[in-house]
Amino acid sequence: MSDNVEVPYPHYRCPSCGKDLPPEEARITITCESHQPSDRLAFTVRESNPAADRRAIEEICDKALGETEIDTFGTMFDVLKGVNLIADVDGELGGLLSMSVSGGEIVLILLSVYPERQGQGVGSALLRAAVVYAEEHGLPSVRVAVSNDDIPLLHFYQRHGFVIQEIAVGLLADSLGSAVAGFSGIPVRDEIRLRRPVCSVRHAPR
Repeated sequence: MSDNVEVPYPHYRCPSCGKDLPPEEARITITCESHQPSDRLAFTVRESNPAADRRAIEEICDKALGETEIDTFGTMFDVLKGVNLIADVDGELGGLLSMSVSGGEIVLILLSVYPERQGQGVGSALLRAAVVYAEEHGLPSVRVAVSNDDIPLLHFYQRHGFVIQEIAVGLLADSLGSAVAGFSGIPVRDEIRLRRPVCSVRHAPR
């Protein structure tokens, strides 16, 4: 992994001035539909090649969370051992969705899009590909856990059909030892767990 990662690494980019922002400095602005970003990026979504893409996956994990092992739903998952979907932008990794099959469902381990690629349909395309993967493998649902402070991700997943199933109150504060500042300075305390049902693809008999 890279030895020169900024701390804290910017997770967002200001659409007005272009400044890259760490989560605690980011703020939300309400706009009408006509003032939403409309740029679209040329990219393809594909399943990763474990050998060829390993370094790029390690780098985006390092910049997003500082590690490839992620504790979600009370289980430790290693991104490098998961099923990884990549948004390929001119041969470079623009975004990553890592998932694993657990308990007969797809569990989303990590969804991260580089700040300069956000707002251009990358996250939505990666999530759609994950749902298709669940459909094609006959898995009934996709679930994901989000920290209580992460308003952008809570908005994103609910907009894409996920519903809140439960809240593990105080789980993250306990694991971190205190309620640290997260997105927009909101204290990170709880793990909010969401699920989206999927319809399995029925293949016609041959």
